[in-house]
Amino acid sequence: MEELKRQWLPRVLIGGCIGIAAHLLLGYLLGCFNLFGPAYFRGFRFPDCGFSNWNRHLEWVGVLISFALFALFGGEVGIATLPFADSGKELVARSLIHYAATTATVSVWVVLNYGWHGTLPTFLVPLTLVYLIVWLGRWVGWYTEVAVLREKLGLAPGPSPLHWRESLPYVGFAAFLCLALPLALRLLDDATPVLSVLYGWLLLPVGGFMSGLSLGRRHGFCPIYPAACVMFILIFIPLARLCSNISDGELIPIALVCALAGNLAGAALLRRKRQKADLCGREGS
Repeated sequence: MEELKRQWLPRVLIGGCIGIAAHLLLGYLLGCFNLFGPAYFRGFRFPDCGFSNWNRHLEWVGVLISFALFALFGGEVGIATLPFADSGKELVARSLIHYAATTATVSVWVVLNYGWHGTLPTFLVPLTLVYLIVWLGRWVGWYTEVAVLREKLGLAPGPSPLHWRESLPYVGFAAFLCLALPLALRLLDDATPVLSVLYGWLLLPVGGFMSGLSLGRRHGFCPIYPAACVMFILIFIPLARLCSNISDGELIPIALVCALAGNLAGAALLRRKRQKADLCGREGS
């Protein structure tokens, strides 16, 4: 109970507040109200879980339910910042339970507001892909931690030039993030490329930055990784032309800048950590 109050409850509350703020931002983007000056109606109603279609007098109830679902989803995301378990089957089981809870929350909100027909995959596919990205990122992190332990025990060679050997597990992740994932989304897209837009402006920047950050925090500056991200994007662009006519040139600078920025930030954190360790060692001696 003490651990629940100390670790879980603050994250749930913070995540819930962020979820409520996100719902307000959604209403602003839909043009339902404006923070400054009059609102410009864009043809969308404020999400009310379909209550306005049943009874106009109960519309406020649907709005409250919509806010509650956003707060619940935010709380679920907040819990995800904690490790579910130390290792083994328990970690997998709890992760799957958390994934089921978040998809259930999102599904309820989508079905209430937009119905079953064709809309649900548009929301669930990006959510599932984010889960896959996080899981792959954690796997790469665990892999490199094992490599570090082997190195400290004298079971592995020293750093390779440009950290090419240390970058190899992340290059596999780059192939998923910058080639397999956008191709899958492009095939799933319809005439309105919602999934491709989400990929270009959410999944690719977040995935590139966080993976570069993880690599930099463990091995320092690794220029091969941003280059690999750009290489896979360059492979993706002509392949995507086979199934769509969408211009994908802007993905190149996005992949390069985000992966490079994350790697540089991680390298800076690693250098600072080593400097603190050296300083503590001098003071101890």
